[in-house]
Amino acid sequence: MQAFDYVRASSVDEVVSLLAQNGDQARVLSGGTDLLVALREGRRQAKLVIDVKTLPETTRIDYAPERGLEFGASVPCHRLYENATLAAAYPGLMDAAQLIGGRQIQGRASIGGNLCNASPAADSIPALIAHAAICVVAGPNGTREVPVEEFCVAPGRTQLQNGEFLVSVRLPAPQPGFGAAYLRFIPRNEMDIAVVGAGAAVQLDESRTRFQSARLALGAVAPTPLYIAAAGEALAGQPVNAETIGRAAQIAQDAARPITDMRGTAEYRKHLSGVLARRALDKAVERAKAS
Repeated sequence: MQAFDYVRASSVDEVVSLLAQNGDQARVLSGGTDLLVALREGRRQAKLVIDVKTLPETTRIDYAPERGLEFGASVPCHRLYENATLAAAYPGLMDAAQLIGGRQIQGRASIGGNLCNASPAADSIPALIAHAAICVVAGPNGTREVPVEEFCVAPGRTQLQNGEFLVSVRLPAPQPGFGAAYLRFIPRNEMDIAVVGAGAAVQLDESRTRFQSARLALGAVAPTPLYIAAAGEALAGQPVNAETIGRAAQIAQDAARPITDMRGTAEYRKHLSGVLARRALDKAVERAKAS
């Protein structure tokens, strides 16, 4: 493990100041399950690690049915999926939160950390995109909001600028007839990196027979997680049936730009993109009809 200085931050302003002063030699410690491994293996460098896990802004969970959910970037996964109210309101996010590592990892790992790690195969990001999440970012110029589908710009890179860090994530309030799901395919039964991941969310009309709107996202099939806006547009106003869902899944498959690596060929991933998109939409519809 490389040597670095450690600071337990006492305020958001202190974090911003330290990041601005130290540039790319400073790293934010949220959950630490990715960062510490990367530092130990030499994949990342840091002279200063800033612990934000004790800040109220990064550790709180604020939910109201009329307002929606905002949770801090350091909130560990288990605090989300073990909350029955949140699990019912945001099922797609909970699907993803329960897949990030094993149970021990989920005691420390955070959705915010998973997002900032910016892996193309991250489980949380397609689910966050499906739920139309907003990233709340603090920096030298104050606070700004970024749609989650715009947050990652390249493998391992986000649009965070010097002095900025992710404070919290905000999700809109779900309405009656809303449902969401996240699915992934992996070679093993658990604790593996996604070959393909798919997040879907749907809003059905009062009769539960027609799509009002939908959002679909894919992971591990491009340099960044993909928001497939055209798939949602193809579903809006259409009847809920296998043909309509199949067309949206084909749009997602066509949008996928995978590579071949040790976990699968590009052709295999392309095929899986359509399969998982359809299955995630089916699951989201099932949950929407039950809401």
